[in-house]
Amino acid sequence: MAPAKQLWLTAIVLIAAVLFFGLSGADIWVQKHFYNPLTHQWIVDSNNTVPKFIFYDGIKRLLIVVAVFFLLGLIVGWKKEWMKSYRRGVVIVVLSSIAVPFVVGSLKAVTNMPCPKNLDIFEGAYPHTCVWEKYPSAVCHIEKQKCWPAGHASGGFALLSLIFLFHSRKNKIIAGTVAMVIGWSMGSYKMLIGDHFLSHTVITMILAWLLILLIARGVDWVIKKKLKVIDVQ
Repeated sequence: MAPAKQLWLTAIVLIAAVLFFGLSGADIWVQKHFYNPLTHQWIVDSNNTVPKFIFYDGIKRLLIVVAVFFLLGLIVGWKKEWMKSYRRGVVIVVLSSIAVPFVVGSLKAVTNMPCPKNLDIFEGAYPHTCVWEKYPSAVCHIEKQKCWPAGHASGGFALLSLIFLFHSRKNKIIAGTVAMVIGWSMGSYKMLIGDHFLSHTVITMILAWLLILLIARGVDWVIKKKLKVIDVQ
């Protein structure tokens, strides 16, 4: 599919996903499977150190190491012969590892959407609302919430940029599959401890891919402009 069509299609899917989850009861229906109203506990305890290390602290540190590895590789090997065929892909990976978490985190800071555990449905203080709706005046004074979209999973889905690093279809599929497994493992953990709805992770995944496509287009535009300058000279 042409890059421009991919961008438009991804943007449309993102809007459709926001509307679907906002207007349907899918989030609540799914999340109720992870909460026990009798014990007032989520299926996974957020204080359990083993899953917390594997799916939160550990994986977050690993992703930082991976991003730094690609950045250092780009700096050290920028003019190396072996880097030529991978330079575009590495630039996209590095920029995506920065931009995706930053954009998602910025959205979380302004959308003021609560986590499932903060909703009155699950013994919290907030009513369930759509992302475009305002809270009733009775709860407007409560501390601002930062749970939409899913920030933690954004680092995992940023790895979808690895698709642009490899050249063969097989390796692209492997890279995309690994990124999806990591992103959804991170997102699912946060759902199981009551920190995120299904929609939060879905929106982050689609948004991450949209940002990666935009970054790839931007990198290609810079390369094209640079080649034109070289031809003129």
